[in-house]
Amino acid sequence: QVQLVESGGGLVQPGGSLRLACAASGSLLNIRDMGWYRQAPGKERELVAIVVSGGTIQYADSVKGRFTISRDYAENTVSLQMNSLKLEDTAVYYCNAVRRFPVRTVYWGQGTQVTVSS
Repeated sequence: QVQLVESGGGLVQPGGSLRLACAASGSLLNIRDMGWYRQAPGKERELVAIVVSGGTIQYADSVKGRFTISRDYAENTVSLQMNSLKLEDTAVYYCNAVRRFPVRTVYWGQGTQVTVSS
């Protein structure tokens, strides 16, 4: 099993910044992908940013140029620096990790609320 613990959510004004952090623990063998998803009220969960095996980074178009994901393989952490936040970034943000072998298994954190409001 893998445990993912997020931190860093909160309330921020439009144009502000927040940094989310996620620490992974447990059985981390073959954990290849780590990243962030979000879910706004009444909407489906969507990819925000992810670091896949080999170091390739993917961002949702809506956050490109504003958010930066980073991963520390030694510390088993993944962070999301969010700048120039917009009202539409309001959501619960979930840390995500994927084990590819021997069976593809997806793990989720408990979620952290990010609210952008004036």
